[in-house]
Amino acid sequence: MAYNILIVDDSKTIRSILSKTLGLTRLAINQIFEAGNGKEALECLQENWIDLVLTDLNMPVMSGIELIDAMAKDGMLKDIPVIVVSTDGSTTRIEELKEKGIREYIRKPFTPEAIGEIIDRILEAVNE
Repeated sequence: MAYNILIVDDSKTIRSILSKTLGLTRLAINQIFEAGNGKEALECLQENWIDLVLTDLNMPVMSGIELIDAMAKDGMLKDIPVIVVSTDGSTTRIEELKEKGIREYIRKPFTPEAIGEIIDRILEAVNE
């Protein structure tokens, strides 16, 4: 199965790095979508089949936390796995996010191996 992945980050550079990193993993990727903030991400989620969301937290217009909250309230989006990729990594913040339903938290900077391993594990669990 090939996956559609949405990368949400206000930094075009980070989106590009994540996209290249995904290309280095052994994941079967059909398409990578990109959004610069939570609002653009929600529009993309409404228009496309997305299997996994990688999102930053601190973004203009709509933050990653607001995106996670909006997805949780939407019957069609609430089951899509979300991985947070951020520099903001306090234990309290990570616990709050896990209570909101995120699957994993990756702290920037990251390695391709770490990202690939985490995404692999989450997509395998979703497909069981």
